[in-house]
Amino acid sequence: MVQPIELERQDNEQRDKPRIEEDSVKRQQIIEGARAVFLAQGFDAASMNDIARAAGVSKGTLYVYFQNKEQLFQAICIQECGEQAERLFQFHPEDVDVEETLTRVGIDVVSMICRPEKASSARTVIAIAERMPEIGKAFYESGPAHGIALLTRYLQGLVKAGVLAIDDCELAAAQFIDSCQSTLFKPMIFNFGKPPTPERIRHIVGTAVKMFLAAYRAR
Repeated sequence: MVQPIELERQDNEQRDKPRIEEDSVKRQQIIEGARAVFLAQGFDAASMNDIARAAGVSKGTLYVYFQNKEQLFQAICIQECGEQAERLFQFHPEDVDVEETLTRVGIDVVSMICRPEKASSARTVIAIAERMPEIGKAFYESGPAHGIALLTRYLQGLVKAGVLAIDDCELAAAQFIDSCQSTLFKPMIFNFGKPPTPERIRHIVGTAVKMFLAAYRAR
């Protein structure tokens, strides 16, 4: 027999579920509005009034979910970077061809970070990270660091299988990601160069893969 307390708990859960779902939708609506404002105006020029207008909510509703634009920008960093890392660093049991897998990952990562809007976001984070270190930390932890961790686990599996010989898989993962970006990402960040062509990306990543395997393939 179900006890009254248990029935009450189940009733509360049923009532809370639509409210939680509604809150999630509203929160995402605000994040999307803020993303558009930050992209168009930059972090410093954006205001909570602008964000509320773009999100289609009242300013009072906006403050229910986020206390300030710093919190909003941090939420965007965590969401975007986390989703991108999970999508780009996907490894499957059938990924037995190391060269092919690393080439795919390298091209996907560089193609994403070298898009103009991504370079713009990175510049914004760099510009405000000194006075708002929590935003810089959130950006790095949820994006670059998470991607390195996912690649590290993949490399560790290959070391156990005897395919690769690596003493420090985390370092090797970071080295590979950095080498794939060589001559591509930094010129964009500093507005020195234009977005690279697909052909240029494939060439740089292909070279990075060759260097990686020359250093770490098990003999």
